[in-house]
Amino acid sequence: MNAAKSELAASIRQNRELLETIRSSIDDALDQEIAQLGKTARSALIIAGLLENYYTCAESIFLRISQYFENSLDSERWHADLLQKMTLDIEGVRPRAVAPQDEPALRELLRFRHFKRNYFDLDYDWDSARRRRVWSRSPWPRIDFLVKKVRQVHPGLERSLDRFDGFLRDLG
Repeated sequence: MNAAKSELAASIRQNRELLETIRSSIDDALDQEIAQLGKTARSALIIAGLLENYYTCAESIFLRISQYFENSLDSERWHADLLQKMTLDIEGVRPRAVAPQDEPALRELLRFRHFKRNYFDLDYDWDSARRRRVWSRSPWPRIDFLVKKVRQVHPGLERSLDRFDGFLRDLG
C-alpha cells in the first residue's frame, strides 16, 4: 500500500476507534449520569453533545475517503452531498462506505448536528413519540429517537467500514 493509502487506512482506523468510544459513551451516560439525573432538558445536553460528536466523527471518515478518491463535493450542500456519495459503489474506483439502508439514520444525525450547531437551542426533550417532519426549534423532541438511530446504524456502519478496510488492503 502506498503512503497515501496507508495514511487513509490509519485515519479511518483511528476514527473508527473514536466512533466506538463515542457510541459506548452514549450508553454509559444513559446508564450512569442520565439514570442518576433523570431525563431532563439539562441532562439531554449530555447526550446531544455525544450525538453531535458521533456524526462528526463518522463524517470525518467519509470526508477522508472522499478526498482520497473523489475530491468533488457540492460546496453549497457538501455535508449532505458527502453522505450521499458514501452510499455509492463507484465501479473501478471504490466501494461504498455506507450501506444504503444505513443512510437514513445517518441523515437524521446529520440534520440534528446541523440543528444543534446553528440554532443553539437548549430546550431538548427526551420524548421521541412527538417526532416531527419539520425541524422546529422548540421543543426538540428527538433525543431518544436519535439514540435509537445511533444504536441501529452503528453495527451496519462498522460492517461497511470493515469491507472498505478490506478493499484498501487489497489495493496495496
